[in-house]
Amino acid sequence: MNNIFKDLEVISSIDGSKEKNLFYYPEGAEQVPMVVGLHTWSFDRHNQQELIDLCVKRGWALLLPEFRGPNKVENPRAPEACGSKIAKQDVIDAIDYVCANYPIDSQHIFLFGGSGGGHMALMLAAYRPELWTGVSAWCPITDLIKWHEYYGVGQKYALHLEGCCGGAPGNSVEVDLEYKTRSPISYLNKLLKAKLSIHHGRADSSVPYSHTLELAMQLETMGHEQLFFEIFDGGHEMRSDVAFHWFDTLHHAAKQQELTG
Repeated sequence: MNNIFKDLEVISSIDGSKEKNLFYYPEGAEQVPMVVGLHTWSFDRHNQQELIDLCVKRGWALLLPEFRGPNKVENPRAPEACGSKIAKQDVIDAIDYVCANYPIDSQHIFLFGGSGGGHMALMLAAYRPELWTGVSAWCPITDLIKWHEYYGVGQKYALHLEGCCGGAPGNSVEVDLEYKTRSPISYLNKLLKAKLSIHHGRADSSVPYSHTLELAMQLETMGHEQLFFEIFDGGHEMRSDVAFHWFDTLHHAAKQQELTG
């Protein structure tokens, strides 16, 4: 499967590092939509390659960015991962690069992620809400302090969070600020500007569905007009076929609007 992808190195606009991405573009196509697929918490850019079949079927491009790698304490770049500003900008830099070098329809860019990728999808939705035609987030972590509390000190994911944020919540004002600035729940006003579809399995034991429910209820209270959310019968899973069906609907609606003016 990997030979269908191009390996792209994109220069970070923040620190000048060369950041790795996988990219698929349908040869001979012109002005195609693009899906940006985000890897899960503990993995890297290779994690979402199964999205390729859904993109090939539609004739769409697919970008799989690395954004500083897994959110694990073992990752030497952990402080730069996990929704940091530099990680978010890595994704934007990669999009800017492919849009400058390939005929991408920049009016139709979709974002997909689950679990840690769902967390990053919401972070990016808040970071650049105007960029995305639609953002599909599955079983996302929305509040890093609450997720740390859910696992408890010394447990695997709590240790990963500490590696990314510089310590456990309460260690210092600076550490608490890292947890806050890396949590989607901190950006409600910006998320109001994004078109969101957020899903969470009721039986999810990895990330409690309260993460999605709390975020969605707050956004609804604030009058979000472009939000769909559901608590579905399932666990910690992402359903890419459902996400792409929604992308199809948005793409079709946009094309119809273009035709009718």
